[in-house]
Formats: sequence, C-alpha cells, structure tokens
Amino acid sequence: MFTGIVEERGVVTGVHPRLAVRSRTVASDSAPGASVSVSGVCLTVVERIVSADGESILEFDLSPETRSRSSLAELEPGDSVNLERAVTLLSRMGGHLVQGHVDGVGDVTEMDVVDANAVLRVRVPAALARYLVEKGSVVLDGVSLTVTDIGADEFGVALVPYTLEATTLGALRPGDSVNVEVDLVAKYVERFMGRDKDKRKDGSR
Repeated sequence: MFTGIVEERGVVTGVHPRLAVRSRTVASDSAPGASVSVSGVCLTVVERIVSADGESILEFDLSPETRSRSSLAELEPGDSVNLERAVTLLSRMGGHLVQGHVDGVGDVTEMDVVDANAVLRVRVPAALARYLVEKGSVVLDGVSLTVTDIGADEFGVALVPYTLEATTLGALRPGDSVNVEVDLVAKYVERFMGRDKDKRKDGSR
C-alpha cells in the first residue's frame, strides 16, 4: 500500500531482462522482497546493486499483466520514473490509499502551464471514467491528485509547482501515456451496490 506521495525520481538504466532503476533515497532500504511503486505500479525488488557513490540499482521483474496494463513496457534507458516506498503504520497519509494496482493507461490531451502552475487533462477509457468524480482522488504515474473537472471521456487535475518539479508529470506532453489508478473506495462501492441490486432482483435480503 502507498500514499501517492512521490519520494524521488529514479532513472531507468535497463529494461531487459529486468527493469533496472537507479535510485538513492528509495533504494537505501529497499532490499530484495520490498514493494516499491514505480510510476504507480507496485513492483517487488528482485535485486539491489549497491554503488559506492551512494546510489543503487533496483531490479524488478515485469509480469505479462504489468506489461499489458501499464506503460512500463514503453520505458527506455534514461527515462525518469516516480518512486515511492510502501507505507508503514508510522507514515503520514499525505495523499490517499493507493494500491499500486494500475487500472489502465490514459492519454494526455493537454498540459496548460500558467504562472508556474499547470492543468493536466487526460483521456481515459469509459470503463475507468465512471469511477472519477469532481474533487475525488486519482493516481497518475504514482502521484496522488485531485480531480478538478470531468468531461465526456477525459478529466483534469491541477499541478502545483512542487509536483511539476519533483515528479515526472512536469515533463508530460499531449500524446504521452500515463498509468491510471482510480479510487479504491469507488470500486468497492460499485461492487457492493451491484450485489444489493442482484439481491433485490431475486427477492433475497
């Protein structure tokens, strides 16, 4: 479980046979077996290669599901990724509850920067759009954000200067892909409402 508060930007150093990411802060205590959010995708550290300069390389295996459901398969050496360690019972919940289970990929349609702030708009499949509500939570590439408005097939989020500087979102341009995780609570509510509807149909209580 994560919070969607990015700790640092890592740099991809390899993509085959494993995804390899250079990191300093997150890698400092992420031993093999640890969970790390890599641009919104919860991955397990397979190997940590410690460097003398204080940085380390974290290696991850990518399953076929991860490759098909997220944008990680598009990464190339030199690309930046957002990194966050798993939340602990002593962590501050600065964002919202994030699983790191990406629901799908959205397409950036607009990045409008005004006075060091920005409005980012993302188009998503209808299967994901139904979970989005104005002022609700959404995760883009591992960053916890608040939905500012909803369109027919896209939504907007506001990006403050810190987010633009500290995460990869500041480099996004129209046509880029982003990993999207919708609010976990919304999915559970839909599931429970569906069960209640089915019970009413068959007369059970």
